[in-house]
Amino acid sequence: MVNFLKYRWVYFIISSFFIGMGLFSILKWGYIYSIDFVGGTNLQYEISLSVPTSQIQTILKESGVAAIEVVRSGNMVTIRSKPINEKTETFLKTNFEKKLKTKVTTLRSETVGPTLGRETMTKTIIASILATMGILLYMSYAFKGFTYAFSAIVAMLHDLLVVLGTYSLFSHFFRAEVDTMFVTAVLTSMSFSVHDTIVIFDKIREYKEQEGRGEVEYYANRALTETMVRSVNNSMTIVFMLLALTLLGGSTIQFFVLTLLVGTITGTYSSPFVATPILVWLEKRKKGR
Repeated sequence: MVNFLKYRWVYFIISSFFIGMGLFSILKWGYIYSIDFVGGTNLQYEISLSVPTSQIQTILKESGVAAIEVVRSGNMVTIRSKPINEKTETFLKTNFEKKLKTKVTTLRSETVGPTLGRETMTKTIIASILATMGILLYMSYAFKGFTYAFSAIVAMLHDLLVVLGTYSLFSHFFRAEVDTMFVTAVLTSMSFSVHDTIVIFDKIREYKEQEGRGEVEYYANRALTETMVRSVNNSMTIVFMLLALTLLGGSTIQFFVLTLLVGTITGTYSSPFVATPILVWLEKRKKGR
C-alpha cells in the first residue's frame, strides 16, 4: 500500500501554483468574450488578395461599422463589431469589393443582440449553481455524511478554478473566446471531476463498513492504492482521444477540446490529491470532537 497522503503538502503547493497563476491571468487580462455573451456581429470574409489591416479598418469606418477587433490571416479577414443589420452588412461587403476592386466571399455572418448575451450569461450561472447543489445533495444522501459531499465540492471548485484560469491564459495568448462551447466544456469537466471522487469515496466507505472503526487515513491510502491505476488508465483513454481531436479537429472546436483536456487532467488529479486529503482532514476533526 502506498502512503499517498504523506505528501499532502506537495499537492497543496501544486494546486496553489496553478490556481494562483490562473487567478493572476483572470485579474490582469480577463477574457475575450464571444458575441454569445456580449452581443455583436461576427463577419468572416475571404478576399482574393492580401489587404493591410489598416486599410480594412478604414473601409469599416467609412461604412459606418464600429469594429471591435479585426484579424487577418492570409486571405481570410475576421471582423468583430457592434451589432449591425443585414442592410449594413450588404453595404459593407459591396464597399469592400468597390474599394479593393476584387471579389469578396462571405464565409460567416452572425449577429446576437446584447439582451441574448446577458440571458446566456445568466443561464450559465444558474446551470452551474444547480449542478453544484445537485451534487451536494446527492453525495450527502449517498454517503450519509456532509464531509464527503463538502470534500467533493471543494475538489470540483478546485478544477473549476484551474480550468477558468487556464482558459484566461488561452484567451490572452491565443485569442480564445468565451462562448457557449466553453460553458459546455466547463460543465462537463465538473461532472468528470466528481465521477472519480465518488469511486474513491465509495471504496473508503466500503472499507469502513467491512472493518469497523479504524483510522480514516489508512482507509484512504488503501482506496487510493487500489483505484489509482484504474483512474489513470480511464483518464488516459479520454486524453488520447482529446489530443487527436486537438490535432485533427480543426480551429472551430480547438479550444473546446483543449478545455476538456485541461478539465480531464485536473479532474484526475483532484480526486485523489485534493478531495481525499480534505475528507481525511474533516473526518479527523469530526472524530476529535
